[in-house]
Amino acid sequence: MFEKIVSTVNNVIWSPALVVLLVGAGLYFSTRTRFVQIRRVGLMARLLFRKKDKSSEKQGVSSFEAFCIALSGRVGTGNIVGVATAIALGGPGAIFWMWIIAFFGASTAYVESTLAQLFKFSHPTGFRGGPATYIEKGLKARWMAILFAVVTIIATGLLLPTVQSNGLSAAALNSFGVNPLVSGLVLAFILGLVIVGGVKRIAKAASLVTPFMAVVYVLISIVILALNWKAIPGLLSLIVKNAFGVNPLCGGILGSTIMMGVKRGLFSNEAGQGTGAIPSASADVNHPAEQGLVQAFSVYVDTLLVCTATALMILSAGTFNILDAKTGEMLLANDPGLGANYVGYTQAAVDSVIGGFGSIFVSVALAFFVFTTVMAYYFYSESSVIYLCNLKKGFSPKVEKTLIRILQVVILGSVVFGAVKEANTVWTLGDIGVGLMAWVNVVAIIILAPKAFAALKEYENSIK
Repeated sequence: MFEKIVSTVNNVIWSPALVVLLVGAGLYFSTRTRFVQIRRVGLMARLLFRKKDKSSEKQGVSSFEAFCIALSGRVGTGNIVGVATAIALGGPGAIFWMWIIAFFGASTAYVESTLAQLFKFSHPTGFRGGPATYIEKGLKARWMAILFAVVTIIATGLLLPTVQSNGLSAAALNSFGVNPLVSGLVLAFILGLVIVGGVKRIAKAASLVTPFMAVVYVLISIVILALNWKAIPGLLSLIVKNAFGVNPLCGGILGSTIMMGVKRGLFSNEAGQGTGAIPSASADVNHPAEQGLVQAFSVYVDTLLVCTATALMILSAGTFNILDAKTGEMLLANDPGLGANYVGYTQAAVDSVIGGFGSIFVSVALAFFVFTTVMAYYFYSESSVIYLCNLKKGFSPKVEKTLIRILQVVILGSVVFGAVKEANTVWTLGDIGVGLMAWVNVVAIIILAPKAFAALKEYENSIK
């Protein structure tokens, strides 16, 4: 009964209208910014590593730290398990649609993160803000801002952490035979030690762990692909052809191919969801457009680099099956023994080249990915609690702290819950969370986008 209700809600939220909205918004932002995601790639990288002025050390986090918090939210289970589910339920062509969402999503990330900088506010813990703030101050729609903040708390504090812990527990079970409940409890304990320390500790942990885990994962992926380099051109051709249903099998599931590509693309890179804008508001930068450019770059790192590496590993090894998204019927059985064990697709792909290493490597990578992703989720939901508490002047700081403690308990509880639940149900819950946030945020940033366009023009004039 629970699974049926979850599926029905998901189908309503993820109607074709949301896909059109996401792609259409990205196309609009791209044309209005003259495809800033292409023109300013070099500048994005330079801004990322520019040092923060020491005089602002206590006020906000650096641009790099904000980038790492956002990237830690983007680089997670979606890059390993999410890519595998996209291939399983949408075929290889789903990866093409993930690329499309990432390309246009980079301009969306610029807009929402620049708006976050334009409308941020000061808090005892540093700068705060995000969609709720720019909706309230920019659109003058407090009801919509409150709606987004509440949806964010539900999505990132309750629904999305379950997906992360589920992927980790499945990998640990495959590799070491660890009971999923034990995996959930251990992850919750370690996370608890970090999130109690607040935003500064989260930023510091993310800035250390995220670059390390992403680089190691990509390096291993490059080694595996180098050993299968002759297959890469054929794999890229396979992805593009299947994206448009040229293959008879994939032609029959074309709708699922597009939908899974968009879903998993958005789940992975979060562009348009609004979450990347929350840490962007915490950054202390010289101009709002700078942080927008930095966050646009993080979408590329997440999808075009990490997700593509995972996809090519799985496809080159042939360690995947294609299933009917509605019935679960196996349409293509490359490796029947894996069934719908999505994390097993990636583990088996690495094992096929480096025997006995794949399961352990993927489990360790997931441990890092999941740890930093749930840290980011906590930061998003905590920022939303702070926003709601600051709606009324004179709100008791003690009550705010109490609500934050309750949030900490809830998010740690959802981690344990997700570890022991069935994978498809957990992923559907995650999709609901992502979809709800995207509906509210994308509508808002389309209306407010001219402010971000003006900021880009002003910034580009200043650096000529």
